[in-house]
Amino acid sequence: MKGKVLIVDDEKAIRDSLKLILIDEGFDTETASDGLVALEKIKADDFDVIISDIKMPNMDGIALLKKVSEISPSSFFMIMTAYASVETAIDALRQGAFDYLLKPVEFDEVIFRINRLLEFKNISMENKLLRTRLSSEGGFENLIGKSTSMKKVFELIGKVAPTNSNVLIMGKSGTGKELAAKAIHYHSKRKDGIFLPINCGAISENLIESELFGHKKGSFTGATDDKQGLFKVAEGGTLFLDEIGDLPLNLQVKLLRALEEKQFLPVGGTKPIKIDVRILAATNQDLFEKAQNGLFREDLYYRLNVVEIKLPSLSERCDDIPLLANHFIEKYCKEMSKNIIGIDNDAMKALMSHEWRGGVRELENIIERAIIFAHSDIITINDLSDYVKGNVKNYTFPDSLKEAIKDFEKEHILKVIEKFDYNKDEAANALNIGLSSLYRKMEELDIPTKSST
Repeated sequence: MKGKVLIVDDEKAIRDSLKLILIDEGFDTETASDGLVALEKIKADDFDVIISDIKMPNMDGIALLKKVSEISPSSFFMIMTAYASVETAIDALRQGAFDYLLKPVEFDEVIFRINRLLEFKNISMENKLLRTRLSSEGGFENLIGKSTSMKKVFELIGKVAPTNSNVLIMGKSGTGKELAAKAIHYHSKRKDGIFLPINCGAISENLIESELFGHKKGSFTGATDDKQGLFKVAEGGTLFLDEIGDLPLNLQVKLLRALEEKQFLPVGGTKPIKIDVRILAATNQDLFEKAQNGLFREDLYYRLNVVEIKLPSLSERCDDIPLLANHFIEKYCKEMSKNIIGIDNDAMKALMSHEWRGGVRELENIIERAIIFAHSDIITINDLSDYVKGNVKNYTFPDSLKEAIKDFEKEHILKVIEKFDYNKDEAANALNIGLSSLYRKMEELDIPTKSST
């Protein structure tokens, strides 16, 4: 079953006809003749969506809405109203209803609205579960994803984290390499030890040896005291060597020896210092190619690359963009005390079609900016940066909302049908509608039943 729906209306014909249609579409559906009967059912069972008429005997729809918000806040409440009482419906929206339908209701419209609410509910629940899971696993709510490629990353992290093996994390800028390294550390037996990141490309070649391995007093000009290196500072924990491909060749030899012998000599030192440190390294370069060209030591490459984790770019996991966007909306709304509840379709199309050279970090910055400039509780395309809007195709849907929805439905349904090579069963499942509804839509929208090729 897709979800559980309760229809509340004092007109039996409306109740029964809606029930038959929804059952045919795969919804577990019940009915109630007024608000009091509905209230007893809601107390006894959980409903995903409640569709209620406004004017009913004993208890009207507004009174029922107030009760539902108290006893079943996770239910989506949808008001049905006649044209003459639209103002009452708007008042219901202000009091917590999620949507309203105008009588006489169109069955396809009801199915579309319910599916949209359930999809929103599923995304919200997935987002919450992922955030809760990742927060409990080291507080890495930014390492979010439900795409196939990210599920593989989570699986690899789960397997390699409890070991003491070196890990090489590959990925473009903005893919979350340090977040992945932190997740490995906080899943490991070293989670109570320090996680120490160092960017090998951000320290000058003259200082990096001293930073990593320390030095003895008088070993060079300016060495007025002994200095403990980061390898020793990270004792018992994890040292994260970011941008390892930028490490000078002469230091690669010393790093290799430290990894193999579990000890090192500080600059100017004569006595080896033993270490117990796990090494996680990351790069946005092709280290294998660099090793083949003599620009990176091949033996160090294989020593670091006991396990390799490749992080996909955001463009390679577009399915995660809505999830990440909603996460960043929640994050920055909390920081800025704003009340943004989502993103409209045009803005989401812009995000989905963007190239994302800056990865997740770029998406986060765009959402943060959009929240600052948003004029309503929904982020629109006008709230996005110009360079993001510039990549969106110019859609030419008609001004009429009903006609625009039909055009969009036709375009979308046709794409899905073509994707499944005109297999109607698979297309209907992907569209989350019944097979009978798909055929009805195809006839209504003049969509061919077979490929023209």
